[in-house]
Amino acid sequence: MAEQAKSTKSGVLRGGIGSPLANIWTIAKREFRAYFNGPMGYIVVTMFTLFVGLLFFFLFGTLVLRRATLQPLFTSMSALLPLLCAALSMRSFSEERQRGTIELLITLPVRDSDVVVGKFLGAMGVLFLTLLATITYPIALSRMGDLDSGPVIGGYIGILLGGGAYIAIGMVISSYMKDQISSFIVTSLLGYILYFMDKTLIFLPQSVSSVLEYLSTDFHFKSIARGVIDTRNLVYFGSVITGGLMIAARSLSSRRWS
Repeated sequence: MAEQAKSTKSGVLRGGIGSPLANIWTIAKREFRAYFNGPMGYIVVTMFTLFVGLLFFFLFGTLVLRRATLQPLFTSMSALLPLLCAALSMRSFSEERQRGTIELLITLPVRDSDVVVGKFLGAMGVLFLTLLATITYPIALSRMGDLDSGPVIGGYIGILLGGGAYIAIGMVISSYMKDQISSFIVTSLLGYILYFMDKTLIFLPQSVSSVLEYLSTDFHFKSIARGVIDTRNLVYFGSVITGGLMIAARSLSSRRWS
C-alpha cells in the first residue's frame, strides 16, 4: 500500500500545480489503468456488450422486425447506460475512502478540479472503449440493408453525452458515500429516475410535464439519436456534466479543509 501510494503521489506530481493539463492527463491515465488492474473493467465492458446485444436482437425486436434499423440498439444502450455509468463512477472517491488513500489524494499539490476532471476523463475513456466494442452490431446490421450514417453518429454522440452526465452525477454521489456499493445503488436509482422521467408525462399537467421532459436524460438522447444536434440538448448535457464536476470538486475541497 505504501509503495502504491508513493507511486501515485510521484505520478501526480510530475504535472506540478502550475500545469493543470499535465495533472489532469496523469490522473486520467492512472484512473483508466485502475479499471483494468483487476477483473472489474473487463467484466463491465463484456457484460454491457453482451446485454446490449441480447436486447438489440431479441427483446427490442430487431430480428422480429426483420429490417435494418439501429433504433433498438440505441434504445438498449440508453436503457443500460445508468447501470454502466454507476459501475464506472462508484469507485471514483468511495474506493479512495475505503482504501484509506483519500487523505493522500487531498494533500497532493494539485487542484481539486484537476483531480475531479482527471477521474472523469478516466471513466469516460472506459465508457468510450465499451461503446467501441458495440460497433460490431451496426457492422453486422449493415449486411441486412443500407444504414443512414446520421442516426448512427448521432446515437453514439448521444450515448457519450448521456454517459458523461450519469458519470458526473455518480462522481458527486461517490464523493459523499463511504462505500462503492452504496454509491452504485444511489447512482443507479437517480439515473433511472432521470431516464424514466419523460415516460410519465401523460399523467401530469402540462405545466409540470414540460419541466420534467426537459430534465429527462432520455428525452435529450432521443433527440440527438435522430441525427439532429440541437443546441438545447448540448446545453442540457453540458450543464449536468459541468454542474456535477463542480459539486464533486467542492465536496473534495471541503474534505481538504475540514
